[in-house]
Amino acid sequence: MTEDSDSAFDGGAVLGDDGLRRTPWGAAAGMMRDYYDTEWGMPVSGERAHFERLCLEGFQAGLSWATILRKREAFREVFVDFDVDQIATFGPHDVERLMGDARIVRNRAKIDATITNAQATIALREDVGLEAFLWSYKPADTPRPKTMAEVPTTSPESIALSKALRTRGYRFVGPTTMFALMEAIGIVDTHLVDSYRRGASGVWPN
Repeated sequence: MTEDSDSAFDGGAVLGDDGLRRTPWGAAAGMMRDYYDTEWGMPVSGERAHFERLCLEGFQAGLSWATILRKREAFREVFVDFDVDQIATFGPHDVERLMGDARIVRNRAKIDATITNAQATIALREDVGLEAFLWSYKPADTPRPKTMAEVPTTSPESIALSKALRTRGYRFVGPTTMFALMEAIGIVDTHLVDSYRRGASGVWPN
């Protein structure tokens, strides 16, 4: 997880009150642990799921992931469950409606980018589609960090993915944001090596 002020830990895996070791940002009981235990680092399926995560990582830029996670259900509601075809038709009226909704991150540039990215995703269907496009940047190997200080924030693949998406018309897809996306959906595995979740995605061996 990158670009996240909640990840200010740089130590090794933390032993939880349930006897399991986790990456520090997912160690404390509550919302972030639940997310770490059940979703983070796990592959998703289909265009909509990949589009949602790409958009939410974009909204998270400069903020904590906890902030986005708390607002996720509201994001899903206002962006019609991240239905690409519907979002692509949003116009100025919709942007103003979203800017007035305090339940989400009211950043005009990020809202505009979500609409633009939906349109770019539709165009990408004529090629390989968003899901296959993202996974085509899976590296030959994955990091094996022992501490948070060893977790990278970008990679050659995230830099290349960022550039390729921008060429396709996407916005708010910088290299750090794309590395966070790659972590979130299992394209890379940055669970600390002592975490009980290491290798949970099935994409990478422990």
